[in-house]
Amino acid sequence: MKNIIITIAAFAILGLFIIFAINKDRKPGELDTFATCLKDQGATFYGAFWCPHCQNQKKLFGKSVDLLPYVECSTPDGQEQTQACQDKKIESYPTWEFKDGSRETGEIPLATLAEKTSCVLP
Repeated sequence: MKNIIITIAAFAILGLFIIFAINKDRKPGELDTFATCLKDQGATFYGAFWCPHCQNQKKLFGKSVDLLPYVECSTPDGQEQTQACQDKKIESYPTWEFKDGSRETGEIPLATLAEKTSCVLP
């Protein structure tokens, strides 16, 4: 029993070390502040991993992509839509939804996202 506890503790420490090392090496992206502002202003980006337009939208954010308020709508097999996206009645990808309830679909220019959210685009 003692060996199991030691093993679990060792894996937990190793996991924390890896997480710390990954985050420590992350250099800020040019659009970190903008992506964070989009989230803070209530914007949500709905997409699917297999959607080429979603991939293009993500590429606009470069290293800052991980800070986007992104919701994956596809099931892992790519055949169905998640319940969360069904509940929101997401019909096409990408779809951006804003705090006021309005939506924009397709690849949205960063300037349009800035205008819709009052976020400053660097």
